[in-house]
Amino acid sequence: MDLTNLSAGHGALTAVQTGRGRDLVILHSLLADRHAFDDVLPALASRFRVTLINLPGFDGSEPVIVPLMDAYVARIEDGFQEWKIGSDAILIGNGFGGTVAIAFALAHPEMIKRLVVSDAAAGFPEEGRKAFAVMAEKVAEGGLGAVAEIAAKRVYSPAYLAAHPEAVEERKRVLMGIDPKAFQHACKILQETDLVPLLHRITVPTFVVCGEFDQATPVALNKVVAQKIPGAIYSELKGCGHCPPLEQPKEFLAAIKEFIEL
Repeated sequence: MDLTNLSAGHGALTAVQTGRGRDLVILHSLLADRHAFDDVLPALASRFRVTLINLPGFDGSEPVIVPLMDAYVARIEDGFQEWKIGSDAILIGNGFGGTVAIAFALAHPEMIKRLVVSDAAAGFPEEGRKAFAVMAEKVAEGGLGAVAEIAAKRVYSPAYLAAHPEAVEERKRVLMGIDPKAFQHACKILQETDLVPLLHRITVPTFVVCGEFDQATPVALNKVVAQKIPGAIYSELKGCGHCPPLEQPKEFLAAIKEFIEL
C-alpha cells in the first residue's frame, strides 16, 4: 500500500496518508502507534482518504512544549488545515488519541462530521490519575524501559497475551521508540484533563467502542463517554483489550462499519 508522508506546523506534526474519498483521520493510543491500525487500513483506504497522525513524540512529531491538551488540539488543527482535511471528515481516536479526539470535537465541531472513540476516557478517577503520575515519575527516573513491559501488558487482553506471548516484546519496542518527555507530558495531561462536564456539548454523531477487558481504560469510563454525549452509540467487543484495531481488527471494522458508512 502506497503511503504519502506529510508534515504540518513547520514539521512539528507528521502523518501518513493513503486512499481516496472522504477524509478519515486516525489518532493512535499512547500505548501504541499508528501501526496499530495496519490491519484495518486496507479496508478503510478502499473507501476513504485515510490520514494517520503521529501524536507528539511519535515518528517524527515533535513533543509539545507545554503539557496541555490545548497544545495537542492545536497541533491536530494544524494538520487538518495544512492537509486540507474536508469538513465532512470522520475522526477516530484510540486510547489517549481518543481523549484528544474528544477535546478536538469540543473545540472544533465544524471540522468533523462523525466521531469514533475507541477505549478512551474523558477523565480519570483519582486512582487512574495516580497511576499516570507514577508512570511519569518512573520514566523521568529510568526512561521508558522502566514502564515498557507493564504498559505493553495493558494493551492486550489476558487471553490474547496467553496465545501470543511475543506481543509483549513487540509492544515494548514501540514504547521504547517514544520520546520520554512526550510520554511524561501525555501522562500529565491525562492526570489533569476532565472533559466529562463538557461532553453534553458534543454535537457530532459519536460512536463509542471498547474492549471488554481493557485494563488501561476500563469499560466503565467508556460508558461515561457514551452516556454523556447526546445520541452516542455504544458497542463492546467481547474478549478484547485496549486496542481493538490491533487485537480484533475484523471485529473492530464490523462494529464501526455502519456508522462510518464503510
